[in-house]
Amino acid sequence: QVQLVEFGGGLVQAGGSLRLSCAASISIFRLNAMGWYRQAPGKQRELAAVIISGGSTKYADSVKGRFTISRDNAKNTVFLQMNSLKPEDTAVYYCYALMTVVPGLRDYWGQGTQVTVSS
Repeated sequence: QVQLVEFGGGLVQAGGSLRLSCAASISIFRLNAMGWYRQAPGKQRELAAVIISGGSTKYADSVKGRFTISRDNAKNTVFLQMNSLKPEDTAVYYCYALMTVVPGLRDYWGQGTQVTVSS
């Protein structure tokens, strides 16, 4: 069982910045991937950014160049630095982790944190 605790959501004006953090209850070296999904009202949950165990990263096209995902291995924490925020970034952001649990993979989710960007 993996527990994920998120911090850092809030209200910000367009063009501003926020930093989300997600702390895992286990060593992140045991995880295949860790990242952030987001869900805006009336829309499906979508991937925002993910960091794979080897360190490679992937971003949604809509956030490339504005968001940066990183990790602190010693603190078992992943961060999402969000710059140049737009009103369309308003969503609940969910921390996500993927782990091998024989015989397959299992995903884990945080409770979600609200990010609201005002125009």
